[in-house]
Formats: sequence, C-alpha cells, structure tokens
Amino acid sequence: MNILLLGNGGREHALAWKLAQSPHCEQLYIAPGNAGTALEGTNVAISATDLPAIGRFATEHHVDMVVAGPEGPLSAGVVDYFRSDAALKHIPVIGPVQAAAH
Repeated sequence: MNILLLGNGGREHALAWKLAQSPHCEQLYIAPGNAGTALEGTNVAISATDLPAIGRFATEHHVDMVVAGPEGPLSAGVVDYFRSDAALKHIPVIGPVQAAAH
C-alpha cells in the first residue's frame, strides 16, 4: 500500500514512524514532511494545503490512502476534494470533511 501523509510537524513524525512499521505499507510519502519524517519515508515538496498538487501526486504515485495529520488540509477540504474528483474518489482520506473540520 502506498500512503501519503500530509503535514510537517511532530504529530506527522509520530504518524510516519508508526505507519512505516505496518507490513501493509510499501511506500510512505510525506508532504511536505520534515527532517524526522525523512527517516521514515519520502518527503515530497508539496504544501499540505495544495489540493490540486496533492491530487496529481496521488494519481501519479498510485497512492492507496491519504492521512491528514494537521488541521490545515482538513480545513482546506482535502476529504471533499478527493470525494468530488472522479479520478480520486476511490482513494480513502483519513479525516473529517471540511464542514466537520471547521
């Protein structure tokens, strides 16, 4: 399973550390990540709130699941964005929809 984790803080480092331990995790990408997350997966130079870029990356890298760590991408509507796009709606995004995040 290819996983994309959104965020760049300590919370995301903890999530990356645990996700990387899963036998189901083939590739872990972190956008944008930090020095700690780089030890657990591959940091990607994409803002956690740049939804079009996240969508393109998810498609190009065959991402199977997206995990939103911080509030920013959730408040920006990452769940809604994926659910409304025909090419992305099959990819589960862990987190609430924008209205619930607010």
